[in-house]
Amino acid sequence: SERRTGMVNLNTASKTRLMSIPGVGEATADRILQYRSHSPFTRPEDLQNIKGIGEKRFERMRPFITAP
Repeated sequence: SERRTGMVNLNTASKTRLMSIPGVGEATADRILQYRSHSPFTRPEDLQNIKGIGEKRFERMRPFITAP
């Protein structure tokens, strides 16, 4: 489960939970929520479709996230 692994599921996490990911502040958490309301994440790399999340930032976040 998400809690046991400590991983944040991009499709189910609350805004507060998203903000626990290194490099994710309020604005980025809002963009993640907005993105997934139109299209669920099928893989963590989908995060790079979000404005402001480039390769370097994604690599910092990668160990903490899971999708779907």
